Amino acid sequence: MCPRGGSAIDGGSTPVFGRARLVCHVLLVETDAHGLVLVDAGFGTDDVADPRARLGGAFTAIAAPVLDVEETALRRVEALGHDPRDVRHIVLTHMDLDHAGGLSDFPEATVHLTRAEHAAATEPPTRAERQRYRACQWSHGAKFATYEPAGEPWFGFAAVRDLEGLPPEILLIPIDGHSRGHSAVAVEGDDGWLVHCGDGYFHHDEMDVDDPRCPPLLRVFQRAVGLDAARMIHNKRRLRELLRDHADEVELFCAHDETELLRLQRR
Repeated sequence: MCPRGGSAIDGGSTPVFGRARLVCHVLLVETDAHGLVLVDAGFGTDDVADPRARLGGAFTAIAAPVLDVEETALRRVEALGHDPRDVRHIVLTHMDLDHAGGLSDFPEATVHLTRAEHAAATEPPTRAERQRYRACQWSHGAKFATYEPAGEPWFGFAAVRDLEGLPPEILLIPIDGHSRGHSAVAVEGDDGWLVHCGDGYFHHDEMDVDDPRCPPLLRVFQRAVGLDAARMIHNKRRLRELLRDHADEVELFCAHDETELLRLQRR
């Protein structure tokens, strides 16, 4: 069954270099038969309560996240009139600490992601990857369902359509680069496809098909936190081509652009 509704949620925010506000964009999807589905989880209530323990001293000192319990996905789900226990599934673009913190607020939900991303987070192979993931965010016994990055084609992308317990209108679209197993998540509704691109890009102007650009400091930040710059550039190009060829069928947004969050909230 098609998802019948969705809400764009700000799951927390972080200033970058004191100039740009990066939101944590969480998408809430209401389905007819599969309960509520979150795409990403943002910061969680436990992150707000004890940020140094949950997020690490280095991250809290450098990023200085603005943590407000009322901005967590849990509180936003409640504010929309839903029972958080109805969140049965969480589909993650990746497991960075600003995307996975809310997992512990929905302990019964099944968490869907690529097998490569799960492996990188749970057994990080490099020092840089050990810094970006926080095992305490899923130490409550999160129930993971992991997938290989292959499947039937979707607008020229390889898509994982058969997500355990979810309708075929919710897809994982592997677009690595920012992290080892990073994905976009596509959700089909009555007006076409919404595509949560996670950290596949950071600024809406990067998806300008004629003149892609990014503020210089944000470009530096992306390279600093990304795993493979060449793969990121390649997949940004593919996303722009998707928009160029199918703008009437797809709408893209990333995890941290406030302009895109506000655009979806006005829908």
